[in-house]
Amino acid sequence: MNHYSDLISQLYWQLPVNLTALVAQTITDPDLMGQMQKSWNHFIQTGQVWALLIGLVIGYMIRNLTSYG
Repeated sequence: MNHYSDLISQLYWQLPVNLTALVAQTITDPDLMGQMQKSWNHFIQTGQVWALLIGLVIGYMIRNLTSYG
């Protein structure tokens, strides 16, 4: 296990500074529930929910038609 931790630490120090800054981003809008509600409303309004449901039904039918036994 020590070999893996040495490898990870070596890889970490080889990362560019920009990549490590990407992990430590500042949060500009902390309203997580509001963002989820806005995304869900957009998902419904654009009709993507129907594409999801139709895809699930067709996928289920194809799975049943192609299953053996």
